[in-house]
Amino acid sequence: MNSFFEGHIWPLRGTLFRMAFLWVKDRALAEDLLQNVFEKSFQREQDLQEHPNLMAWLVRTLKNEALMHFRKNGRVISLEGEIEPSVEPKEPEKGNEQLSQLMQLVAKLPEKQREIFQLRESEGLTYEEISDYLEISIEQVKVGLHRARKRLREEYLKVKNRE
Repeated sequence: MNSFFEGHIWPLRGTLFRMAFLWVKDRALAEDLLQNVFEKSFQREQDLQEHPNLMAWLVRTLKNEALMHFRKNGRVISLEGEIEPSVEPKEPEKGNEQLSQLMQLVAKLPEKQREIFQLRESEGLTYEEISDYLEISIEQVKVGLHRARKRLREEYLKVKNRE
Protein backbone atom coordinates (compact mmCIF):
# COMPACT_ATOMS: atom_id res chain seq x y z
CA MET A 1 0.00 0.00 0.00
CA ASN A 2 1.34 3.43 -0.99
CA SER A 3 1.74 6.18 1.55
CA PHE A 4 -0.09 9.49 1.13
CA PHE A 5 3.17 11.04 -0.02
CA GLU A 6 3.71 8.41 -2.71
CA GLY A 7 0.12 8.51 -3.91
CA HIS A 8 -0.64 12.23 -3.85
CA ILE A 9 2.52 14.33 -3.61
CA TRP A 10 5.19 12.41 -5.52
CA PRO A 11 3.14 12.30 -8.78
CA LEU A 12 3.16 16.13 -8.83
CA ARG A 13 6.96 16.32 -8.95
CA GLY A 14 7.13 17.07 -12.69
CA THR A 15 4.75 20.00 -12.50
CA LEU A 16 6.44 21.39 -9.39
CA PHE A 17 9.91 21.00 -10.90
CA ARG A 18 8.90 22.88 -14.04
CA MET A 19 7.49 25.71 -11.94
CA ALA A 20 10.66 25.90 -9.85
CA PHE A 21 12.84 25.80 -12.95
CA LEU A 22 10.80 28.60 -14.53
CA TRP A 23 11.45 30.75 -11.47
CA VAL A 24 15.13 30.00 -10.83
CA LYS A 25 16.36 28.95 -14.30
CA ASP A 26 18.84 26.53 -12.76
CA ARG A 27 18.21 22.78 -12.83
CA ALA A 28 20.24 21.91 -9.73
CA LEU A 29 18.71 24.71 -7.69
CA ALA A 30 15.18 23.75 -8.80
CA GLU A 31 15.86 20.16 -7.71
CA ASP A 32 17.17 21.37 -4.33
CA LEU A 33 14.11 23.54 -3.75
CA LEU A 34 11.82 20.69 -4.70
CA GLN A 35 13.69 18.35 -2.35
CA ASN A 36 13.10 20.83 0.50
CA VAL A 37 9.39 20.95 -0.32
CA PHE A 38 9.20 17.16 -0.39
CA GLU A 39 10.96 16.96 2.96
CA LYS A 40 8.49 19.42 4.51
CA SER A 41 5.51 17.66 2.98
CA PHE A 42 6.77 14.27 4.18
CA GLN A 43 7.11 15.67 7.70
CA ARG A 44 3.58 17.13 7.57
CA GLU A 45 2.02 14.16 5.79
CA GLN A 46 -0.71 13.72 8.41
CA ASP A 47 -1.75 17.39 8.26
CA LEU A 48 -1.70 17.44 4.46
CA GLN A 49 -4.10 14.52 4.18
CA GLU A 50 -6.80 16.86 5.49
CA HIS A 51 -5.67 19.92 3.51
CA PRO A 52 -8.43 21.21 1.18
CA ASN A 53 -6.02 22.25 -1.61
CA LEU A 54 -2.83 20.20 -1.59
CA MET A 55 -1.43 21.58 -4.84
CA ALA A 56 -1.85 25.16 -3.67
CA TRP A 57 0.03 24.32 -0.47
CA LEU A 58 2.84 22.70 -2.45
CA VAL A 59 3.12 25.64 -4.87
CA ARG A 60 3.09 28.16 -2.02
CA THR A 61 5.75 26.18 -0.14
CA LEU A 62 7.88 25.92 -3.28
CA LYS A 63 7.56 29.65 -3.88
CA ASN A 64 8.57 30.35 -0.27
CA GLU A 65 11.62 28.09 -0.66
CA ALA A 66 12.66 30.01 -3.79
CA LEU A 67 12.15 33.35 -2.05
CA MET A 68 14.19 32.24 0.96
CA HIS A 69 17.00 31.13 -1.33
CA PHE A 70 17.00 34.43 -3.23
CA ARG A 71 16.83 36.50 -0.06
CA LYS A 72 19.63 34.51 1.55
CA ASN A 73 21.81 35.12 -1.50
CA GLY A 74 20.75 38.76 -1.84
CA ARG A 75 19.68 38.37 -5.46
CA VAL A 76 15.97 39.12 -5.39
CA ILE A 77 13.60 40.55 -2.82
CA SER A 78 10.44 39.12 -4.36
CA LEU A 79 9.18 36.88 -7.13
CA GLU A 80 6.50 39.49 -7.88
CA GLY A 81 6.94 41.53 -11.04
CA GLU A 82 10.36 41.49 -12.64
CA ILE A 83 12.80 38.77 -11.65
CA GLU A 84 16.54 39.00 -11.95
CA PRO A 85 17.59 35.86 -13.80
CA SER A 86 19.80 33.56 -11.77
CA VAL A 87 21.84 32.66 -14.85
CA GLU A 88 22.33 34.34 -18.19
CA PRO A 89 20.18 32.90 -20.98
CA LYS A 90 22.09 30.49 -23.17
CA GLU A 91 22.70 31.21 -26.82
CA PRO A 92 19.84 29.73 -28.81
CA GLU A 93 20.54 26.82 -31.11
CA LYS A 94 19.57 27.35 -34.74
CA GLY A 95 16.49 25.09 -34.62
CA ASN A 96 15.32 26.38 -31.25
CA GLU A 97 15.72 30.11 -31.80
CA GLN A 98 11.98 30.77 -31.99
CA LEU A 99 11.30 28.68 -28.88
CA SER A 100 14.13 30.41 -27.07
CA GLN A 101 12.70 33.84 -27.93
CA LEU A 102 9.28 32.77 -26.71
CA MET A 103 10.71 31.39 -23.44
CA GLN A 104 12.54 34.67 -22.83
CA LEU A 105 9.29 36.55 -23.38
CA VAL A 106 7.42 34.20 -21.02
CA ALA A 107 10.07 34.83 -18.36
CA LYS A 108 9.36 38.58 -18.60
CA LEU A 109 5.64 38.17 -17.90
CA PRO A 110 4.37 39.28 -14.48
CA GLU A 111 4.47 36.37 -12.03
CA LYS A 112 0.73 35.59 -11.93
CA GLN A 113 0.42 35.68 -15.71
CA ARG A 114 3.53 33.51 -16.07
CA GLU A 115 2.18 30.93 -13.61
CA ILE A 116 -1.24 30.83 -15.26
CA PHE A 117 0.30 30.61 -18.74
CA GLN A 118 2.64 27.79 -17.71
CA LEU A 119 -0.08 25.79 -15.97
CA ARG A 120 -2.42 26.12 -18.95
CA GLU A 121 -0.05 25.85 -21.90
CA SER A 122 2.74 23.65 -20.53
CA GLU A 123 0.85 21.51 -18.04
CA GLY A 124 -2.48 21.45 -19.89
CA LEU A 125 -4.58 22.17 -16.81
CA THR A 126 -8.17 23.35 -17.04
CA TYR A 127 -9.27 26.77 -15.83
CA GLU A 128 -10.88 25.12 -12.81
CA GLU A 129 -7.68 23.26 -11.89
CA ILE A 130 -5.60 26.42 -12.22
CA SER A 131 -8.14 28.27 -10.11
CA ASP A 132 -7.87 25.62 -7.39
CA TYR A 133 -4.07 25.40 -7.51
CA LEU A 134 -3.48 29.15 -7.35
CA GLU A 135 -6.49 29.86 -5.12
CA ILE A 136 -7.91 32.51 -7.44
CA SER A 137 -11.24 32.79 -9.24
CA ILE A 138 -11.82 31.27 -12.66
CA GLU A 139 -12.38 34.79 -14.00
CA GLN A 140 -8.93 35.81 -12.75
CA VAL A 141 -7.48 32.78 -14.52
CA LYS A 142 -9.17 33.72 -17.80
CA VAL A 143 -8.13 37.36 -17.54
CA GLY A 144 -4.54 36.44 -16.60
CA LEU A 145 -4.25 33.99 -19.47
CA HIS A 146 -5.73 36.47 -21.95
CA ARG A 147 -3.32 39.19 -20.83
CA ALA A 148 -0.34 36.82 -20.95
CA ARG A 149 -1.17 35.66 -24.48
CA LYS A 150 -1.81 39.20 -25.68
CA ARG A 151 1.45 40.48 -24.21
CA LEU A 152 3.41 37.55 -25.66
CA ARG A 153 1.88 38.13 -29.08
CA GLU A 154 2.70 41.85 -29.00
CA GLU A 155 6.25 41.37 -27.74
CA TYR A 156 6.94 38.57 -30.20
CA LEU A 157 5.80 40.75 -33.11
CA LYS A 158 8.09 43.55 -31.88
CA VAL A 159 11.04 41.14 -31.86
CA LYS A 160 10.17 39.83 -35.32
CA ASN A 161 9.82 43.35 -36.76
CA ARG A 162 13.29 44.25 -35.49
CA GLU A 163 14.88 41.29 -37.28
